[in-house]
Amino acid sequence: MQRPFILPDFVRRLAFASAFALLLMLIPASPVQAQDDPNSSAGPETVTLVSEVAPAAMQEAHAIPPIWLVLPFVALLLMIATGPLFYAHHWHHHYPKYAIGLGVIVTLYYIFVLHDPISMLHALTEYLSFIALVASLFIAASGIFLKVNARGTPMANVALLSVGAVIANLIATTGAAMLFIRPFMRLNQGRLKPYHIVFFIFIVANVGGALTPIGDPPLFLGFLRGVPFFWTFTNVWHVWLPTMIVILGIFYVIDKRNKAASTTELTEGKTVEIEGYRSFIFVIIIIISVFIDPNVFTGMKGTVFDLVGTFHLPFGIREIIMFSMCFLGYKFCEQEALKKNEFSFEPIREVGWLFLGIFACMVPALALISDFASRNADILTTGMFYWGTGSLSSVLDNAPTYLNFLAAAMGKFGLDVNVATEVKEFANAGGSLIFLQAISVAAVFFGAMTYIGNAPNFMVKAIAEANNVDAPSFGGYLVKYAIPILLPVYFVVWLVFYSGWIF
Repeated sequence: MQRPFILPDFVRRLAFASAFALLLMLIPASPVQAQDDPNSSAGPETVTLVSEVAPAAMQEAHAIPPIWLVLPFVALLLMIATGPLFYAHHWHHHYPKYAIGLGVIVTLYYIFVLHDPISMLHALTEYLSFIALVASLFIAASGIFLKVNARGTPMANVALLSVGAVIANLIATTGAAMLFIRPFMRLNQGRLKPYHIVFFIFIVANVGGALTPIGDPPLFLGFLRGVPFFWTFTNVWHVWLPTMIVILGIFYVIDKRNKAASTTELTEGKTVEIEGYRSFIFVIIIIISVFIDPNVFTGMKGTVFDLVGTFHLPFGIREIIMFSMCFLGYKFCEQEALKKNEFSFEPIREVGWLFLGIFACMVPALALISDFASRNADILTTGMFYWGTGSLSSVLDNAPTYLNFLAAAMGKFGLDVNVATEVKEFANAGGSLIFLQAISVAAVFFGAMTYIGNAPNFMVKAIAEANNVDAPSFGGYLVKYAIPILLPVYFVVWLVFYSGWIF
């Protein structure tokens, strides 16, 4: 008997958000919006893919928050770090309340004290785009069952991680992480350790996706702002390649010391088998929709939601498409592939609630960073851009961090990040190219330093835990792996490429 199709609660909520976004799309634009300069805003605040076209005067009117307003963000980070470790039962039952509660504190302060609802509206639309991308790729990729008919060995693992890193540049780090994490865990059944999950996050979910704008959120944001599509590959590959080799080498040495044998059962047939080809259609639609942006295709500018008669909140059709793929990808995927992947909505549920609080709580932190960077752009060196972008990308969303430092770097040369032609000029100019390279590399690489540095990180952890695989705690990830392994590698990257002592 065929089981009835029951729409999961989380998907129903996504469908509601999609319907709300569609309503925004259907409200006609005001005459003022129709006459706006297309260069008034060149891209979204994050890859989270919301295009902002707010008047410059309104943007400049945003108040600078007091520094103590970052405390809710710090508190949320501490809870994420300590909750699963010290009060796991309480945390797993109540983390949505803490995330929403802390977010509400910041939101209310912005609205009623700073009289700046615009910043929170930006954060909300950015979150909707973020969860649309992450949830749609999570569900669509989960309908693809990738079976590697082999047992986990150091060389087999290096090969799989390398392929995953390259594929990340074609279907984004989120898509690659969802596609490869389960095969990687199955490959190492019986010898799977926490370091396997950590290095998967390092390589596939972060560093691997540094070669194209599709690969990682900050790079896509740069593309929308005017950075040529192939600029990243041309100018970053020589940093990416040795970094990848070093990290893979470290993994190989550690994995070589793991003497446990893989217990993965081998079957007759091909070494690599794929089920769920139908879901590739949904993945392809999602990736194509990423490029549906009014600032890439200017003919798309049109209907917007006119708020308070002055601020225009455009919401691109791509989010509608992505939310739709959540529903269609789950309903029409091959259920056998979904079952073999041990699919559960819990990982995306956890990411959804926690990042809703994170997006709200990090607004004051980003505002303070932006203000500091713009006022001190003239004294910021290449190394300072590298370490500044990197350190903040570790604990904040790396896409807006990238944007803030890009704006500051362009300010050193009297250029405006909101003008696409000037962004292209900045990217191609010999004297300024190194700044964009340092910002791009740092934003992508340092996203691997914590679970919240990049969207797929936390999701990989959640998938591992949902499959009863041990993954390090927030603090364990940082102290045992990121700081002793990644930080020295990133220091060498700075020493060789951005210190000025060698090149």
